[in-house]
Amino acid sequence: MEDLTQRQVDILKAIIQEYTESGEAVGSEILEKKYKLGVSPATIRNEMVELTKKGYLKKAHFSSGRVPSAKGFRLYIVHLMKTKELSTTDEVAYKNSVWDERKEAHRLLQHATKTVADKTGLLSLSATNLGDLYYSGVGNLLSKPEFLDLALSKNLFGLLDEVNYWERILDRFYRLEEDIIYLLGEEDFRDPLFESCGCIFGEFEGKKIKGIIGVLGPKRMYYDEISPQIRYISQLLGEIIKEQGL
Repeated sequence: MEDLTQRQVDILKAIIQEYTESGEAVGSEILEKKYKLGVSPATIRNEMVELTKKGYLKKAHFSSGRVPSAKGFRLYIVHLMKTKELSTTDEVAYKNSVWDERKEAHRLLQHATKTVADKTGLLSLSATNLGDLYYSGVGNLLSKPEFLDLALSKNLFGLLDEVNYWERILDRFYRLEEDIIYLLGEEDFRDPLFESCGCIFGEFEGKKIKGIIGVLGPKRMYYDEISPQIRYISQLLGEIIKEQGL
């Protein structure tokens, strides 16, 4: 973040907020009107050009506006985002959704995955080192404009049957030693078709089972709200499977 001025940071945050809400390329006029940046549209445009040169923004097709790049989102997630605390109500809802299934790993992960999809409004997925794969909320994605692209949806839904793909993501946790990982666009999916996609995954591990659980959706998802949910459910699953000796 050392290569950005405070003004550029403020503009980048405003662009990410606006793009997350609208899904549309962001122009200088809307930023000047909505976000009280204290500078003129011309100055905002100049700074947007600089942010694009530095790789934090991308120029949208058929528009003079800009959209955040994976690099821009990652800087926001790591350095700028203030995660929202998970409410006690949500904690209780997650616990209640899986508690009765705690003795059987298959049903435990099935219910946890469905609950995450219901709570986040995205596609939720879990996978284990035993080759198990669960997902829920396919219909949620079809309400997002990004996934009305037939080629994207077809290829994405094809990935849901590729257990090896998700096992490779599980392997990343043990290389990175992080409790949450983010997959952002073409860079992380290694396919330009998935540029508009994002994932958040947490890991869990017991005596026999280790796995991931998380969500897949638009790259412009609300990371500040969803990240604490994924962190909580992955930690909860870890505690349960260890207690059950799974």
